[in-house]
Amino acid sequence: MNRDDRAAVEKAVSLLACFGGQAGTGIGVSELARRAELSKSTAFRLLGMLERNGVVEKVGQKYRLGERLHELGRHAYVPDHDRIRDALIPFLTDLYELTRETVHLAALHGTDVVYLSKLYGHRQVRSPSRIGGRVPAYCTAVGKVLLAYDAEALEQVLHGELRPLTPNTITDPDLLAAEIARVRAEGVAFDDEEATPGLSCVAVPVLGPGGRAVAAMSVSAVTGRLDTRAQAPALRRVSAAAAQHLMRVRRRPAAAVAS
Repeated sequence: MNRDDRAAVEKAVSLLACFGGQAGTGIGVSELARRAELSKSTAFRLLGMLERNGVVEKVGQKYRLGERLHELGRHAYVPDHDRIRDALIPFLTDLYELTRETVHLAALHGTDVVYLSKLYGHRQVRSPSRIGGRVPAYCTAVGKVLLAYDAEALEQVLHGELRPLTPNTITDPDLLAAEIARVRAEGVAFDDEEATPGLSCVAVPVLGPGGRAVAAMSVSAVTGRLDTRAQAPALRRVSAAAAQHLMRVRRRPAAAVAS
């Protein structure tokens, strides 16, 4: 790939990143060019190339992200995540009914957590989590509880960069290793404003065959409004029921599951 080709790829990626919250509704060429700091003619040419490849699509005088890009995004995650989410949504709903706070279902993707589902509480709080989004595992309750059951991912985290998201983020490998050991022993993890200031979370694993954590469930709320330690027994009950259900689902014949 020559320099011009590399430059074109970088400009195209920059253009895609500029869609932001209008990725589904569409945005005009002039505004995209302004955001990407490109000339209008360059943006128009790149959008034409992306449109021909299904990465963006034209709607009237605007452009939005195309089906091919969404398809590529779906392939980035483990296919089993969809089945896990579908099987565990009823239990996430149970957890919401118990707490009336924001609840999450997440799985491990490399050294990050990917959020499979999220139900908002009546009193919403600012949070880095969004369905399909990824956050470093070491600074979230769901991430820490998943790392506790995945030695390989934990080893990668401990030997990688532990970037602080807040002043409370654990960035010392030895302290993090000790924290994960405690989580493994107790079966519950806490996030005390480690990912977002003012937000506290508690999470438990959903265990599958061989004691592997296939997912994690959490409750989050504004720090001080919810006693996260007091929520642990309820989370354990719901996650135990979810794990039993998941085992039953996986034992069913494929035809029975499909029907």
